[in-house]
Amino acid sequence: MSIRKTRIKPAKRMLSADRCGQDYDEGFQLLCGAITEIFHQNAQNLSFELLYRTAYNLTLHQHGERLFEGVKGVIARYLESVAESSVVPAFETAASGLETNADGAASFLKTVKSIWDDYTTAMTMIRYALYYLDDKLPKYNLPHVYDMGLDLYRDKIIRSDKYPIQSHLITAMLHQIHLERHGDVIDRSAIKQAVSMLCDLTDPTTKESVYVTDFETKYLDTSTAFYQVESQTLTTNYDAPEFMRKVEKRLQEEEERTTHCLAMVTEPKIRAIVETQLIANNLHTVMEMPNTGLENMLTADKFEDLSRMYKLFSRVPTGLTEMKTEISKFIAQWGTEINRRVLADSSPSAGAGANGTSNDSAAANGTNTAASDAAAPPPTPAPAPTTSAAASGADKQRSTTTAIRWVEQVLVLQAKFDRILDVAANKDKSFQTAFNEAFEQFINDNAKSAEFISLYIDENLKKGLKGKTEDEVDDILDKTIMLFRFLRDKDVFERYYKQHLAKRLLFNRSVSDDAERGMLSKLKRECGYQFTNKLEGMFNDMRLSSEMNNYFKEYLEHATMKHALEPNVTVLTSTFWPMNLSGVPKCIMPYQVMDACRAFEHFYFSRHSGRRLTWQCQMGTADVKAQFQSSKHILNVSTYAMLVLLLFNDAEDGLTTEEMLEKTNMPVADLHRTLQSLACAKFKILLKSNKGREIGEYERFRVNNKFSANLARIKIQSVASKVESDSERKHTQSKVDEERQHQIEAAIVRIMKDRKQMEHNLLIAEVTKQLSPRFLPNPVMTKKRIEALIDREYLERSPDDRRSYRYLA
Repeated sequence: MSIRKTRIKPAKRMLSADRCGQDYDEGFQLLCGAITEIFHQNAQNLSFELLYRTAYNLTLHQHGERLFEGVKGVIARYLESVAESSVVPAFETAASGLETNADGAASFLKTVKSIWDDYTTAMTMIRYALYYLDDKLPKYNLPHVYDMGLDLYRDKIIRSDKYPIQSHLITAMLHQIHLERHGDVIDRSAIKQAVSMLCDLTDPTTKESVYVTDFETKYLDTSTAFYQVESQTLTTNYDAPEFMRKVEKRLQEEEERTTHCLAMVTEPKIRAIVETQLIANNLHTVMEMPNTGLENMLTADKFEDLSRMYKLFSRVPTGLTEMKTEISKFIAQWGTEINRRVLADSSPSAGAGANGTSNDSAAANGTNTAASDAAAPPPTPAPAPTTSAAASGADKQRSTTTAIRWVEQVLVLQAKFDRILDVAANKDKSFQTAFNEAFEQFINDNAKSAEFISLYIDENLKKGLKGKTEDEVDDILDKTIMLFRFLRDKDVFERYYKQHLAKRLLFNRSVSDDAERGMLSKLKRECGYQFTNKLEGMFNDMRLSSEMNNYFKEYLEHATMKHALEPNVTVLTSTFWPMNLSGVPKCIMPYQVMDACRAFEHFYFSRHSGRRLTWQCQMGTADVKAQFQSSKHILNVSTYAMLVLLLFNDAEDGLTTEEMLEKTNMPVADLHRTLQSLACAKFKILLKSNKGREIGEYERFRVNNKFSANLARIKIQSVASKVESDSERKHTQSKVDEERQHQIEAAIVRIMKDRKQMEHNLLIAEVTKQLSPRFLPNPVMTKKRIEALIDREYLERSPDDRRSYRYLA
């Protein structure tokens, strides 16, 4: 039998309602007195253990909510008394300070801050005394004791219904800031303490801090008004550089003020106000300021001011767009002015034939002749010139100088804006794109730009690179390549470059083979192998011709028949070289020259079968030994000049222009130009019958037997213009257009062969895209090429859609 143990519990002590009420009143009075003592800074006399136990007991007996409301009332009454006894008396001090100096306002702010510090310290101690109650308050959906205290401070002090404390506080803070903006020294710590107090208080409606709802809104409004006035003052009283320095200073001041006085949440807002009022609203005003605006900065290379403008304008959304647009306009204006000056200086050169060259190099004691192993289309014949040799020489010099000056001015302009991009614009890609577009526009507005750039390269590769280091040479070539990139019609440049390269190679004018190869490799990197294929073929012809001349000399040494000349022949592949080789009439050459030519033909055909040689006298040079009355000279002349001079060996009475034309069968333009170089230039080998400078049809020439010079070897250059005339340019353009037709047709066939069927506009766009690296095809020309391909049955129109094309295999 088991015995169950039982435990008798003591009976619960039942308290009457009266007893409970009496205990609450006693406990509350104890706590109420303690809170008052804490507020009066007498906490050292209190027993916090007793206070904690009292609050614990009241909360444990379900008096927590009632106790909370009672404590709230005690704190509220204390705050109301503080507002009346401490805050309100500080109003008069603050009001007088606003009118005189910053001391009164600062004193008021410190008073409020002192009250705040004492209050928050007291609330911390009260929270410790009511810790158990504070822990249970969420159960009643009530705020914590400390948060309740902050709300009471907000409502009884800051937003007091009885006293205008809020307006006085905010006015004092704004006035302090206003004084500092005008250069006065203020106590920043007073503002910072007030801001810290407002940040700790929360607005019940917006859940934002009282700082944001009460102070920041008014601060931003007053700041907007201030900077509106400031904007007018600065734009009226200062020039552009000083204006920007003032704006920069204001931005720094506001950032510093926000850091040391205000909350950082205000920083982006006040910065936006300053940027809008001082920068965004004055973009065009600053750039267009007379004598100090953007144009002046660009002209005078004021990189520091430009950099400051870039940094300031980058702060506003449209700032950099407006700035780069204005700079692009200035680039276009300056480029247009460069073009205008060039067009004003340049004029059609007198005495220039369709294919005029200046021959200034030859093989020693013989002839240097070019031969082609295929035929080329004939050129358009040029009219015979009738202008004077002096005018021709002047035009030649002016035209070449004009071309070089144009390129140099463009390079100087480009260097200026490259430095602006690097130093002032922080290498901004959008600025670089805008600059490039502006350069591209005005460079392509000059119809001669491709020829000018090629001439500039030609001059540098002939003599401009002498004495320069490899790095300097590479730098010059890189600059010209940069201009080359701006050209839309690169095929036009290719045509001119091939002409100039041919003359450098044939007449041995290049100052450096490495520079020539370097330029070729740069063009190859820019445009690909197809662009430089023929140029590399020209170099290959020169190499093969050099080897062949060595073999030819060995052949002549073993030949039974000796020749009076020492020929040096260059064999050109007609598809590589740009000259219209078959368009020049076959000249009548002296028997000595013909014998040497036949010997080379016999040698060449013994090594190569199925080829044809066409002798090109207009492309060679010769060294002619001349005996005058008192001196002997070696004359380095063109092959044409050699033919003319040899005629005078059998003509003691001289020859007329018509007789020389009949005996040589030279083109009229080339004969006139040759006579000008021999009779009207610096070295007058021949004498004219007329005193005038024009070359007449029946004018008689004779040898100047009294000619003398200090030089044993004399170089006589042909009178020629290096810049094409308008008629020559039209002829060049017609040849370019003819080549473009074939390239457009080839592109159309490639595209349609891949796509099989394509709509008209899409086909035009794709052709333009593929050919744009070489040139920008005209849609009208593209449409004509499509029609031509339809006629030749490469394409057909789609029966379903007449604007679509189908490829025919």
